[in-house]
Amino acid sequence: MLYTKLFPKTLRKIPKNAQVISHRFLVQAGYISQLSSGIWSLLPLGWRVYKKIENIIRQEMNTLGAQEVFLPSLIPKELWQETRRWGTMDPPLFKLIDRHNKWYGLGSTHEEVITDLIRKFIKSYTDLPLALYQIQNKFRNEMRPTGGLLRTKEFVMKDLYSFHKSEDSLEKFYQKVYQSYKRIYRRCGLNVVAVEALSGSIGGTFSHEFMALAESGEDKILYCPKCGWGMNVEVGRNIKLCPKCGTKLEFKNSIEVGHIFKLGTNYSKKMGAYFMDKDGKKKLIIMGCYGIGLQRLLATIVEVNHDEQGIIWPKNVSPFDIHLVGLNLKNKSVDIFAKSIYTKLEKKGFDVLYDDRDESPGVKLKDADLIGIPIRLLVSKKTKKKIEYKERKNKKAKLLTFNQVINYLK
Repeated sequence: MLYTKLFPKTLRKIPKNAQVISHRFLVQAGYISQLSSGIWSLLPLGWRVYKKIENIIRQEMNTLGAQEVFLPSLIPKELWQETRRWGTMDPPLFKLIDRHNKWYGLGSTHEEVITDLIRKFIKSYTDLPLALYQIQNKFRNEMRPTGGLLRTKEFVMKDLYSFHKSEDSLEKFYQKVYQSYKRIYRRCGLNVVAVEALSGSIGGTFSHEFMALAESGEDKILYCPKCGWGMNVEVGRNIKLCPKCGTKLEFKNSIEVGHIFKLGTNYSKKMGAYFMDKDGKKKLIIMGCYGIGLQRLLATIVEVNHDEQGIIWPKNVSPFDIHLVGLNLKNKSVDIFAKSIYTKLEKKGFDVLYDDRDESPGVKLKDADLIGIPIRLLVSKKTKKKIEYKERKNKKAKLLTFNQVINYLK
């Protein structure tokens, strides 16, 4: 990709009302743009990062044996009334009425829809266990959308729902998802703490939140610095020592990047979702629910991976593999050499952003740091027929031949 063709370019000014780092850098670097309070557009760079995150999550869900579906966002009032959530959801539902005077709630979560689907098709214990997931827009009527992508009115969520004939079956799958979530966050460049948490408006018998430690986080957890055990302060405010190793617990700010729930029969009982067991007895389907907000995860990656100059993307979610910067491009030999490097890298399968602008070295290097691609290659009159290789997370650069660069990239 040529930088001269990329939409849009970086911004020089810090955006107004940017209270957290991810908000500031994602706007300045041209990843996102605000349409209205709590409503954001993902621009080409942001969409590339989003798709990397989405693909990681989809791979992990498929590895669990879950099947992907796509459920409606317009959910009839009658379904919400079955679970008595039409007037009790927090934040409240976005509600609308069609020309036939029929009411709908925009999906902020999909327990009603998935339970309705399951009660239509699941009849026997032989149909269980089953896991279905979707990656789809959600709408939440937030009072205070804040932090750029961290708290919004519209966002994309991965919902996974599991259905079981026994608590033992649910527990086994719950633990598989628990480990799958840890892999997702590792692949996205995050270390997270899984904490016992309240289930909130989703309900259920038991849940874990996955928390990324960050100073800008609105959530507070009790955290053990020795063994990594954690708990949401809402659950265990009076606990002072770690129940696992006895170490004194610390209060930490964190950002919730995922929540998994044992729903039990909470929804199947209210909505009449049953199966017949092997003895011919009618029993309630036992459920689990597992969510990740993708834009929030994207923003959290930036909250954890940055310095004063800009973003430092982990390799797996970076919008490009390499940021190639050409300086002194009015010099014909430098221009030809830079273009040849760009062509060779793309032929070898690397995804390259090539800064081919007629701009000063200071502007180009500052933009490279702001955008945050993990590998920067630089060619100029000074480098001659060699290439300056620098990793975004390191300060030192190396002067290498093209073949040496390829070996480093491998």
